[in-house]
Amino acid sequence: MFGRDPEKDLFPTLLKDHTGAVVFSPLAQGMLTGRYLHGIPEDSRAARKDSKFLHVADVESKLDQIKALNSIAEKRGQSLAEMALAWDLRQPAVASVIIGASRVSQLDDNVKALNNLNFSEEEEQAIDQILA
Repeated sequence: MFGRDPEKDLFPTLLKDHTGAVVFSPLAQGMLTGRYLHGIPEDSRAARKDSKFLHVADVESKLDQIKALNSIAEKRGQSLAEMALAWDLRQPAVASVIIGASRVSQLDDNVKALNNLNFSEEEEQAIDQILA
């Protein structure tokens, strides 16, 4: 959700060429899982000093957006992670998403995104405003 350029640049070309994209890091290194809604857990990726991909400053800079997106997810009856995955999977040009599940329970939760891939026009507009 934080990387929107492919929606404008890549996806139209893929559709024209009858090709699909494989999306990686759809949960933004865990920022779109809800894990950081109430602070940065000590055992989290962002809290690790040796983390190469996610830092405390990354989470803090996106926290207002994360909370606003979570509010939309709750209204949709989804977790933030489910909505983030649905956001990618709703795109006709997306063939698959690569998730980084480390537990079976995470995989089970992520599959629930398939229960609601539709976004209303109001939801899309609200998400666009949050991510602008």
